[in-house]
Amino acid sequence: MLVINGPTDDSGHQDPGHPERPDRVTAVMAGIADLHLGSDLVVAPEYSATRAELTRVHEGGYLDELDMFCYEGGGDLDEDTYATYKSWSIARFAAGAGISAVDTLRQRNDGVAFVVTRPPGHHALRDRAMGFCLLNNIAVTAAKLTSEGERVLIIDWDVHHGNGTQSIFWNDPNVLYVSTHQWPLFPGSGTPREIGGLDAMGLTLNIPLPPGATGDVVRQAIDEAATPVIEKFGPTWVLVSAGFDAHRDDPMADLKLTSGDFAELGRMAFGFAPRPGRLALFLEGGYDLAALQGSVAATLSSMLGGEYQPESPSSGGPGSEMVFRARAERVLALRQAEEVPTDQDRVI
Repeated sequence: MLVINGPTDDSGHQDPGHPERPDRVTAVMAGIADLHLGSDLVVAPEYSATRAELTRVHEGGYLDELDMFCYEGGGDLDEDTYATYKSWSIARFAAGAGISAVDTLRQRNDGVAFVVTRPPGHHALRDRAMGFCLLNNIAVTAAKLTSEGERVLIIDWDVHHGNGTQSIFWNDPNVLYVSTHQWPLFPGSGTPREIGGLDAMGLTLNIPLPPGATGDVVRQAIDEAATPVIEKFGPTWVLVSAGFDAHRDDPMADLKLTSGDFAELGRMAFGFAPRPGRLALFLEGGYDLAALQGSVAATLSSMLGGEYQPESPSSGGPGSEMVFRARAERVLALRQAEEVPTDQDRVI
């Protein structure tokens, strides 16, 4: 069973010529239609995130500023990120969509959810928009879950590092953030030495990859560097920042994945969920419409036990040595952090 939330009417959030456009959702829905799920496709109700749910991850002052900015007609928030008169309302529905999807999974105690919304979210910081993102959709859902006693694994396979998500949960012992991403690339964060705050040491795990890396390298990174940490953490929920801009046809970056690789990543994420009904994906990047359609279909098919895979997985690209170095840098950073004296240790 696949639970989707959306698509809501996001036509009011668009800037002509901008790569983050409504056609992306159309492509995603076409990919879902390619699976011919029939009654196995469930649409969760629309839900607009409340202020209390948003302020778990965003500063109230920022929310007020964004609301007013949109009310006054919108415009460019930075060189990459825009908002329109309707964007505040649309963003709140996008931020609430994951909560609705998770509630539906809980009610049915089965299935996988895919949150089909825009704008995306993983670059949005506590106090500002960034990288096409206004509100951090996956963080809003993760924070709701942790407020209820859950332990949340966030896997971010978008080609860009999810700096906003990492920052929000930097010191949260109930969230494990794992990211594979191209390096160097926007936003410039996501080194292996970024390992989390004092209360969440080791619960940030970054695996940067070089341009040209193929799917076998991404799977190696997750299998060798992330899986032992995930198993030790023991998540009760798995959320995925599912960006598809690491596809070889995507214009925004230079990784060389295929839709078959995303199918394999989907199987891995499914394996990390503790039981059925505890896995939700959130749409992030993906800007080549044909690649987005095929990748979404392949990913969801793999999670639902299907065989839809329009492209074979890729292999042979660079990056294995970079994965090895990333693991070594992370180990060194953890050792150095453990050696730093605490305030209590300094007392004579």
